[in-house]
Amino acid sequence: MAFEGLTTRLQNVFGKLRGKGKLSEDDVNEAMREVRLALLEADVNFKVVKDFIAKVKEKAVGAEVQKSFTPGMVVVDIVHKELIELMGGTQAKLAKSNRPPTVVLMAGLQGAGKTTLTGKLAKLLQTQNHKPLMVAGDIYRPAAIKQLEVLGGQIGVPVFTLGDQVSPVEIAKQGVQLAKEQGNDYVLIDTAGRLQIDEALMDEIKRIHEAVKPDETLLVVDAMTGQEAVNVAKSFHEQLALTGVVLTKLDGDTRGGAALSVKAVTGCPIKFASTGEKIDQLEAFHPDRMASRILGMGDMLSLIEKAQSNIDAEKAKDLERKMRTAEFTFDDFLEQMEQMRKLGPLDQLLDMLPGMNKLKGNPNFKIDEKQIARTEAIVKSMTKAEKQKPDIINYNRRKRIAAGSGTTVADVNRLLKQFEDMKKMMKQFSGMMGPKGPKGGMKALKGMLGGKNMRFPF
Repeated sequence: MAFEGLTTRLQNVFGKLRGKGKLSEDDVNEAMREVRLALLEADVNFKVVKDFIAKVKEKAVGAEVQKSFTPGMVVVDIVHKELIELMGGTQAKLAKSNRPPTVVLMAGLQGAGKTTLTGKLAKLLQTQNHKPLMVAGDIYRPAAIKQLEVLGGQIGVPVFTLGDQVSPVEIAKQGVQLAKEQGNDYVLIDTAGRLQIDEALMDEIKRIHEAVKPDETLLVVDAMTGQEAVNVAKSFHEQLALTGVVLTKLDGDTRGGAALSVKAVTGCPIKFASTGEKIDQLEAFHPDRMASRILGMGDMLSLIEKAQSNIDAEKAKDLERKMRTAEFTFDDFLEQMEQMRKLGPLDQLLDMLPGMNKLKGNPNFKIDEKQIARTEAIVKSMTKAEKQKPDIINYNRRKRIAAGSGTTVADVNRLLKQFEDMKKMMKQFSGMMGPKGPKGGMKALKGMLGGKNMRFPF
């Protein structure tokens, strides 16, 4: 996951600071040395690191920190605020023209993911009640036009193409004209990339830019290329009036240096980040939320937004009632797993919860996606009656379920036991919750949730 190594390193640094009653200038200097190393290891641009450390030190060695009741927390707060500023300060939203359509031009090197990104952005705009049109302007890469048409078919967004024998400039112009005639409020123009920046590539994009006068010129960069991503952004920005950057493959980059360097080096805000391969895995880039994730504080706002857009509110209410009254069945369990899957990979969701990176660092804690699949297979091998009333599952039924799911009887036994434990826990929890919170105080609640034998069935 993005920033995984950086988050661990920074938390170790701040853990030492929190243990101190007072901070000396030497304490701050030592902490900043470690922060500098952590940022450099995360592949953050050297000049960016130097400026960042200077700003943090300037604020951290002041009297305010030294006299503070919790000086370590003040330093964390300063680093948090400076990280937010480093990545742009506030969210930079996609432009919206006063005279539709809003024209968005994609630029970048070959392999950065422009075509896929065009489809993802179209899907995102569609969920916000916009009517996008995608324009296939990459006439050089084999199957680029077909790829965009397939993506368009998947999400129900029209694709304009004139084949690969017409100039990309003409394709872009006619695409924008068609959008005006059809009433599309966004035009997303995919363009060709090269293996390296060259004059022909830049000249063509400049001519397209001049012909359609885009409201947004987004540079698509591969986050996994680290420092090279920043160099590419700088080179493009020197020759083309970029309005924003989109980071692709951020989920595959454990360092995250590109995300922390691009804005500072180019002055262009990061507008979106691609967090997975699926068509709906594109997020608006929020500097404050990303800074919180980097420092291990989680990102509850993004998690809540994901839940609101993907989880059926009525089903959630019904599920809550069933949990409270202990009517929760294996059918409900399957439905809940499906709802969770809509939110994205489990390890990405856990990264949004405060402090979860520490738990993930524990060798005894493992996210086993295969185990989740096995659990699902066991439940799907049950009959309707067995899902509703697990009590009827005798030894012969367990053998049949194990054979049908490709597991063992011991696996089935374990799941049934864990499911029963989970139902008891739910009943206990709902019984303890009063109108003002847990009855018996947090101690009772922690004792119940922290039982050594309590495990969820996945």
